[in-house]
Amino acid sequence: MKIAILYICTGRYDVFWTQFYKTAEIYLCPNVEKHYFVFTDSDNIKTENNIHKIYQAPMGWPNDTLMRFHLFDSIKTELLNFDAVYFFNANYAFITPIQYNEIKPLAENNNLIGQHHPVAYHFRRKQFKYEANPISTAYIAPNEGVYYLAGGLIGGATKEFLDMCLVLKNNIDKDTENNVLAICHDESHINRYFVDFPPRILHPGYCYPQDWYLPFPKKTLLRDKSLLGGHNFLRGDNADNFSAGIKYKVHAWLFKIKLYIRALNYKLFGFSYI
Repeated sequence: MKIAILYICTGRYDVFWTQFYKTAEIYLCPNVEKHYFVFTDSDNIKTENNIHKIYQAPMGWPNDTLMRFHLFDSIKTELLNFDAVYFFNANYAFITPIQYNEIKPLAENNNLIGQHHPVAYHFRRKQFKYEANPISTAYIAPNEGVYYLAGGLIGGATKEFLDMCLVLKNNIDKDTENNVLAICHDESHINRYFVDFPPRILHPGYCYPQDWYLPFPKKTLLRDKSLLGGHNFLRGDNADNFSAGIKYKVHAWLFKIKLYIRALNYKLFGFSYI
């Protein structure tokens, strides 16, 4: 059994790499041979041991995330040597053992892995941020879709994963030709594909944002980007400094209360409007 782990960290996102790699080596599928394919322009990351560096310059937002399927498809020959392939967002860290059986692709679920989004687990269908523009290849009709799934963790048996990458790569190219950008970029396209090919769905605890509360077991830690300068800084702009000072602390405290109320509503009613 060998699995490939796909990882993108261009520009300042390389700050997440060391913790990701060290914790994955300890906790992620500990009895399985793992190889990491890292798309990066960082001088601090080298090809060595089970790390395979693929040079990739930043493409700018949102192409840094939207074009991920083009990157994955570009190394399909190498990936065919593996039994399964997984992609994790750069700010993932692993905090407890995750055995392969927990995330193993299953034939009854199209040999694909998706993840219930931690931001949308409590929503009803009408609140999902699906693509609503019928011109886009990511369009999902109002009578389609059961879950809103995250783009931060996707996986599958190698053949099915590569099939998905090729379809989404072509769909994104078609949207680009038509001057259409899906509302949540690659995540919109992933949700469209998973409507057609429902995956095995992991609960939101596999994408547990740092300092949040979710009514699910904490399996991973999604590191808070605001503590490292924020989204804009990591994408190459100036730091927003929002994480400093009393304003941030008050905001974080109020947000935590909201998360507890949301979780309680979910447990009692199966959904929450907040």
